[in-house]
Amino acid sequence: MKTEELIIDCDGHILEPPDLWEKYLDPKYRERAMRIRVGDDGFEYLEIDRKRAKMTAPGLLGSLGGMGKKVEDARKLRESAMRGDAKPEQVRMLAPKPENTYLKGAAFGTMVMKERLELLNKEGMAKSILYPTIGLLWEAELFDAELSAAYCRAYNRWIADFCRDSGGRLIPIAHLSLGDPAEAARELERAVKDGCKGAFVCPFTITRVPHGDPRHDAVFAAAQDLGVPLAIHPTFEPASFGIHHRYDNFSWAAWYFDLFAGQGVQHAFGTFFQLGVFDRFPKLRVVVLESQAGWIGYFLDRGDAIFNGTTLGATVRLKEKPSYYFKRQCYISADPDERTIAAMMQIVGEDKFFWATDYPHPDHPGNYLEELKGMIAPMKESGRRGILGENVARAYQLM
Repeated sequence: MKTEELIIDCDGHILEPPDLWEKYLDPKYRERAMRIRVGDDGFEYLEIDRKRAKMTAPGLLGSLGGMGKKVEDARKLRESAMRGDAKPEQVRMLAPKPENTYLKGAAFGTMVMKERLELLNKEGMAKSILYPTIGLLWEAELFDAELSAAYCRAYNRWIADFCRDSGGRLIPIAHLSLGDPAEAARELERAVKDGCKGAFVCPFTITRVPHGDPRHDAVFAAAQDLGVPLAIHPTFEPASFGIHHRYDNFSWAAWYFDLFAGQGVQHAFGTFFQLGVFDRFPKLRVVVLESQAGWIGYFLDRGDAIFNGTTLGATVRLKEKPSYYFKRQCYISADPDERTIAAMMQIVGEDKFFWATDYPHPDHPGNYLEELKGMIAPMKESGRRGILGENVARAYQLM
């Protein structure tokens, strides 16, 4: 990249302090605060509303800041397994250990604001838009709309404080739960006044009401009136809601499940079209995060085809075809290792794409700057400038 280019990470992450909810939660809910505990097995676990979380496997909390760690060990183990001579010590090396705690696993820049600024300086980035880590885990296990909203408020207060003295280089994004849309709308207004530049929701709703349903219009109206984007970001999803339960005895296949992790985001995004959100709110900006971007070509081609060419299109509550609204109101984040985006830009639009590090989460490679160079190499100058930073700066009004 050129030194004069504006480079913005559209989706970086922090690791929340373990006592965040005890300190920032409304006093009414303090006894029900989220906490990190240690179980009888010696491993940390997440406590949600006084109950042990079921979806955070032993060792998971200690791995959340582990981008790039043990990758070479995993490669060697895979090669040994394919040869049939995998050694027990290799397996043990990758197995989680109780001593690998959440705090010990926190990568540089994930818990200290000044460290994150140092990281941006080192990597030549102007800004980073920040999302949570524990905040991506708990909502799948909490079906109390009132407490969910309180957990969101606590995080939003903290992330605004975390970013406040960064000189505008760290961008706080509010977490909203759609369990109570009216409260989510109120919280969005409060959070934006406190410095947040947008909000995100998870790919499911605890009410099972589709994202694009008019019952969520208070949230869409607030985002539109405030002029801030609303993003969909992947999170843990309740097993009973999930899309990956068609096979038995396959829960070990982590590569397979991560390969399709973004499909929940696609499902949520599709409801915005099916239920006519973009006609009801023509100035609402919607951002699709951490589900890769290469699929958007298929999504829009297929969406347009069945909208215009089949009777199924009669069920869609939009006046124009889906691609019209995507180009008018939507943005999508690409992973740096994607290689189809330059071609996709010529069809979908150069101004529609962002890029993201996902730092420090271990489900993405750590050589993101090297991969980013490969992504932008075939792009036109205008597309290159757009995806590196100008598009996200425009969408979030950071310039």
